[in-house]
Amino acid sequence: QVQLVESGGGLVQAGDSLRLSCAASGRTFRSSSMGWFRQVPGKEREFVATINPSGGRTYYEDSVKGRFTISRDNAKNTVYLQIISLKPEDTAVYYCAASTGAYWRTADYDSWGQGTQVTVSS
Repeated sequence: QVQLVESGGGLVQAGDSLRLSCAASGRTFRSSSMGWFRQVPGKEREFVATINPSGGRTYYEDSVKGRFTISRDNAKNTVYLQIISLKPEDTAVYYCAASTGAYWRTADYDSWGQGTQVTVSS
């Protein structure tokens, strides 16, 4: 298992930018696919973005393309989610996740952080 700790969430205004971070420890980070997911109360957790172990390939949910950028720094065991032009509908708890499977297989993510709240006011 890999242990994951998210940070960087908060209360922001529509149009602002934010960078979420996820620090990993435990299972070899460099060989893990990493992802960001989000959840709104009363709804299923949904996939946002994933990245392969080397960082060379990414996969995004259609509605966030162009505003969300996932990246990773394997030297720092950290994965990031840069969000620009935030919208109120981006309000959610954002979770970092890890997988030993292919980065695009969103159902295979099996290690989760505790989440970080992002609230976007209009």
